[in-house]
Amino acid sequence: MDTIQFGRRVAYWRTRRRLSQHSFAALMGKSVRWVQDLEGGHRQADPQLSIVQLAALRLGVSVDRLLHDPAVLCPSASEVEAVRAALHRHDVLTGWSGTCAEAAPVAAVRRALVHARDGFQAGHFAQLGAQLPALLVDATRAAGHYEGEERRQAFRLLSLTLELVEAAAVKWGDSELAVTAGQRAVAAAERSEDPVIMASAARHLADALTHHGQPQAAVEFATAAAGRLQADLLQCGADGLSVLGMLWLKASMAQAAAAEADDRQPAALARAVPDLLDQADEHAARLGTDDNRLWTAFGPTNVALYRVAAHVQLREGEQALAVAADIPDAALAGLPRERRAHLLTDRAHAETQAGLRAEAVDTLLEAERLAPEEVACRPRTKALVEDLRLLGTGNAGAEGRLRALAARCGLPR
Repeated sequence: MDTIQFGRRVAYWRTRRRLSQHSFAALMGKSVRWVQDLEGGHRQADPQLSIVQLAALRLGVSVDRLLHDPAVLCPSASEVEAVRAALHRHDVLTGWSGTCAEAAPVAAVRRALVHARDGFQAGHFAQLGAQLPALLVDATRAAGHYEGEERRQAFRLLSLTLELVEAAAVKWGDSELAVTAGQRAVAAAERSEDPVIMASAARHLADALTHHGQPQAAVEFATAAAGRLQADLLQCGADGLSVLGMLWLKASMAQAAAAEADDRQPAALARAVPDLLDQADEHAARLGTDDNRLWTAFGPTNVALYRVAAHVQLREGEQALAVAADIPDAALAGLPRERRAHLLTDRAHAETQAGLRAEAVDTLLEAERLAPEEVACRPRTKALVEDLRLLGTGNAGAEGRLRALAARCGLPR
């Protein structure tokens, strides 16, 4: 059981029933702290079935709904708006918070960031809506309060926090929010004076620009950053190689998006995509292994995942499936859950492009089991589910599984 999502559902239905945590604790025969831990996903073990059944009874919902209801997998509109509002706060925007504002220790900001970034890579995107506003404020205050190396460290953390806002916004389908956060991340990275952080922020902004319909600008920004920073990054060990490789991967996806959207010379633009991927492959070979420096998951396996994604972007489903088939299972198992689920959704897109629609349904179900939010919440994946409903699968069993999946995604009947 995903304890974080179960906790979100308990909190959602407790609020719907207008029960305070104190009242719900009394109904459950537990302490308020127990309820807080349960709703925050901080329980050390999965709740016993008897606890799940009692919670469902007290909340007036079925056990199945409490365990699987898709409506509360995704961040609420108010949570997304809270992140946007935090970006627009005067103190966050200007870095000025007054002389009386307390700044969190840099180490505490780092711990909170690591927790949030690790949650993202585990496939938990919805919880970021609640985590990011406070993290943005704390990181900004730290950057404005400390001096010397501590200030540079704080700006590194602020840039990485803004990168996380960009990544979450892409998952939520809010490309405007992603671009805003990506631009801020680049500005904070410059203040950090750290080429690794500068390159990391640049790859996130390139990603945001691509999703915002500006792929050519994304290509130019990513390649310019790679050219400017490469000499320094090659002196920074595994961290430098990882972010440099990711810059070329983001450039390749932007180039593929530019080719797919172009009406004049799409083939010429598409021919540049393999060259960009090869640049990333060179750095992955130099790194020599799959790694997760700065949450990049960069290495030979992730480069292969991007080759699949680029083929999908170019509507080359059969080629994408061929690349995916050659990725060793053992190598995939070492990647973060978000990366593995993303590959599965890309594979489902490729199968749909290749006319293998029943197989695409089963691949989406595999992705859902691995990371439910990648399927139930992400607009890109929900659009694929809707396309499959319209196209049909030609398989009665797959149709039934598709209808159930569409319901869990909250799609209208």
